[in-house]
Amino acid sequence: MIPRDLARKIRYIQITTTKAVNDVLAGEYHSVFKGRGMEFDEVREYQPGDEVRSIDWNVTARMGHPFIKRYREERELTVMFLVDLSASGAFGSTDRLKNEVAAEICALLAFSAIKNNDKVGLIVFTDQVELFIPPAKGTSHVLRLICDLLEFRPRQARTDIAGALEYFGRVTPRRCVAFLVSDFLGEGFDQRLRVLSRRHDLVAVAVTDPREVRLPDVGLIELEDAETGEVVLVDTSSAAVRRRYEGLGTERGQALREAFRSMGVDQIDIQTDRDHVRALMAFFRGRERRRRH
Repeated sequence: MIPRDLARKIRYIQITTTKAVNDVLAGEYHSVFKGRGMEFDEVREYQPGDEVRSIDWNVTARMGHPFIKRYREERELTVMFLVDLSASGAFGSTDRLKNEVAAEICALLAFSAIKNNDKVGLIVFTDQVELFIPPAKGTSHVLRLICDLLEFRPRQARTDIAGALEYFGRVTPRRCVAFLVSDFLGEGFDQRLRVLSRRHDLVAVAVTDPREVRLPDVGLIELEDAETGEVVLVDTSSAAVRRRYEGLGTERGQALREAFRSMGVDQIDIQTDRDHVRALMAFFRGRERRRRH
């Protein structure tokens, strides 16, 4: 039996997510991701008006006149969620923890996917892969994913994004759309992400709490690293300290964006105190504009 509080939370997410998907997100999702996966259909003779880039030069050389390759859109896509539920995600200065926001984002994207008849799968990781749910279709499957995310209790505290990506590469040999959901406080994953981005359509979903970028003026406080247990004393009444803290947060965010850009990985910035649907809409529309150009 699912605890009543958890069942209520799942139901709330289902209702709000379904409304957002039906109202705005499903069409945007379809326009961005449908048609990205193409499979070989046939080789036929060249006809006037065909794209020259489609010519199959090997067949053309054998037959003595032009032939082209034809492709068709894959009937379905596979969407994978790689979700970082390490200890740093159990933090929140708003009404929701980062991990709860991650679950909501996955719900929005997962319901958009199944509305387009796509399969959805899940990998939950810390410094090891702790849960793998193979891709499948249907509302009940997505609700199971959401339930698993919300009630998940990690065995480990630290983060190993590279290890999760390596596991993902092994269990997902065919091209898919993959959303890597994390606060990206870990390091050393650049090379693995770069390699996998050549095979899969990878999207980084960076979840940030406002207190990770800005500190309030509340005097002396202790800040603890949830993954290492390290504690530091910070004087937030100092304007210089607050500026330095904000500067470091801004620099880290900029470095992350530049790293993703260099790898050809799209990024969605999610802040726990802002509208997730608006952030996803901005991502979909920005990506669609880039595809047209």
